[in-house]
Amino acid sequence: MESYSDFFQTGMLVAEVILPDGSGHTHIEEGDVLVKVNGELLTQFTRLDAILDSSVGQTVKLLVQRGGEDIEVELEVGDLHAITPSRYVSVGGASFHNLSYQQARYYAVSLQSPGVYCCEATGSFRFDGSEFGWLIQTIDNKPTPDLDTFIEVMKAIPDRSRVVVTYKHLRDMHTLNTSILFIDRHWSKSMKLAVRNDETGTWDFSDLGKPIQPVDPVPRKANFVKMEAAQHPAAVDIIRSLVRIGATMPMRIDGFPKSRKVGFGLVIDAEKGLVVVSRAIVPYDMCDISVTIADSIIVDGKILFLHPLQNYAIIQYDPSLVQAPVKSAKLAERPIKQGEDTIFVGLNANHRPVVAKTTVTDITTVAIPASASTPRYRGLNLDAITVDSSLSGQCGSGVLVAEDGTVQALWLTYLGERSGHSNKDVEYHLGFATPALLPVLNEIKSGKKPNLRILNMETQTVQMAQARIMGVTDEWMERVEREDPERHQLFMVRKVDAGNVGGLAEGDIILTLNDKLITRVSDLDIMYSNDVLEALVVRKNEEVRLQVATVPTSELETDRVVAFCGAILHRPHHAVRQQISKVHSDVYITARMRGSPAYMYGLAPTNFIMAVNGKPTLDLESFVRETNKIEDNTYMRLTLMTFDSVKWVCTCKANKHWFPTIDMVKDPSVREGWRSKNLDDDKKKNGADFPPMEDAGMEDADGCASGGE
Repeated sequence: MESYSDFFQTGMLVAEVILPDGSGHTHIEEGDVLVKVNGELLTQFTRLDAILDSSVGQTVKLLVQRGGEDIEVELEVGDLHAITPSRYVSVGGASFHNLSYQQARYYAVSLQSPGVYCCEATGSFRFDGSEFGWLIQTIDNKPTPDLDTFIEVMKAIPDRSRVVVTYKHLRDMHTLNTSILFIDRHWSKSMKLAVRNDETGTWDFSDLGKPIQPVDPVPRKANFVKMEAAQHPAAVDIIRSLVRIGATMPMRIDGFPKSRKVGFGLVIDAEKGLVVVSRAIVPYDMCDISVTIADSIIVDGKILFLHPLQNYAIIQYDPSLVQAPVKSAKLAERPIKQGEDTIFVGLNANHRPVVAKTTVTDITTVAIPASASTPRYRGLNLDAITVDSSLSGQCGSGVLVAEDGTVQALWLTYLGERSGHSNKDVEYHLGFATPALLPVLNEIKSGKKPNLRILNMETQTVQMAQARIMGVTDEWMERVEREDPERHQLFMVRKVDAGNVGGLAEGDIILTLNDKLITRVSDLDIMYSNDVLEALVVRKNEEVRLQVATVPTSELETDRVVAFCGAILHRPHHAVRQQISKVHSDVYITARMRGSPAYMYGLAPTNFIMAVNGKPTLDLESFVRETNKIEDNTYMRLTLMTFDSVKWVCTCKANKHWFPTIDMVKDPSVREGWRSKNLDDDKKKNGADFPPMEDAGMEDADGCASGGE
């Protein structure tokens, strides 16, 4: 008997997408009109769903019309739950599962061995383009048609291996992409299987085994490219001193916006494998570094030194693994001067060497602009060199070389502010004179680790007209003109770091340090080796003598990181102290993971956590102690302070199953330089041994996910 509502059914059901290799693939075509199911006239999805749900594992008879012709077919009804992923694997910082029916139907992709689906393309498996939607076809030349096969293939790959991976994207199944990936099983040690538990409503984790130890590297041979038509052969030979540096950061700390960076460094000691590179490429020591020599030999590198102000790092590789004519660059001991001719040798966006004869147009004291919303490392108190060549703006790495091959300056990338208009990070390309490298380099060559001390301040230059108005006497101005005829300038303290007590103050004009007249950035080098400096400054139109304490740079680098509820916490790094007037707490939120409690409850980067449930937590140790008392899936009350000194209170619910507390401490005794501990692992089995908090999963203060290059 027909119901009243049947009289108002004016449409029919039509086949829109036929799943390739599905049960209806050879029986039904797109555009077929469904008339009956098991002899029942049918025009509603709800009734069709009910019949199919009650016929799983059985066959149903369909009557369809195709071009006005009735066609009867019998189809086996499959189990939708069987082709809906109920488990996934996390390895190398990424996550994988079998392709779901929903995705396969939407993109008309077969479920028969389509390749394992990468649902979170991060860590080792970060591909250019989309953050998800990739189907991995092969790894290390072994097919990965499904999750089980993928697991067995990944188990057999040693840590730190470089393997060939082929993959397609669901939106472009016509194109087979090929990449070489660096497999990380040291930061993300575990390969974990997550299985949906329909009784508890959560997912249970199990460990699929420990990583295979890395294979010992072997020496390789290679030769550098030659530029036979170059007009300055001695200068162009510097190519044998330029090597490609790649840095992969497993976690976003210190406000750095990228998870991968690539640039070039200069070999300054081929026998010891020492390379100098920009800190815009190697920002901190929680990273993996690769050194590519002659575009052929890839070896690992390690950080020896990070300069706190002048935007360079010194790294080291094992020279015994390199059988190539690498040359130690000869560094100039005399500073290059404005107006001098020089030869620019740079590496362009295609990593190809380019050469041009040029002239030094200016050498000026600069401070790279601060990024107000995302404090991060920047070059300070430095003399920047510019040249008269369009190549200088196209190349982020290179050198300025004399005709005899002596390197007069490094050409470096400086990370600057984030543009408010485009929300992109600004980079500056400037020269850095090599004489400033020599004291640090000589100390490293002798086997020592430099422990520089610095004045915790940012300066700017003051011209003589301004200095006179601010109280500098004519006698001092005459002395400046007499002792430095090229630079008629002094330095004014623009900003002092937070926590500065006594000593220099903002607005002070520095005349001398330890009785040495200060007119150039290089004159400030006196601070590196002195615990206390005697300063003569002009303050409020009066000359004042001060005893100014310097700060050891060993205290400025981050040495402990805590991941809590998806928020990345550490002591406020140097850039924060440079930009803020008061440090409210040593528990600083530098980033957070999308989808985490930190994201849901508004624990935004650049905030300080001051208390947990009313108990003060002004350092990481007290914070870990108080949060360890909090049970899973319970609420806590957090007291925070914004970067602009506005106090507020947040109620946050812990989720230790998905976002456990992980404590990472710098430890030189381990190869990575850091050791991590899951503080919740002994309480409840959860899904992390190292937070996969980079690339697609990480967000900074502007709500931007980190990317790679």
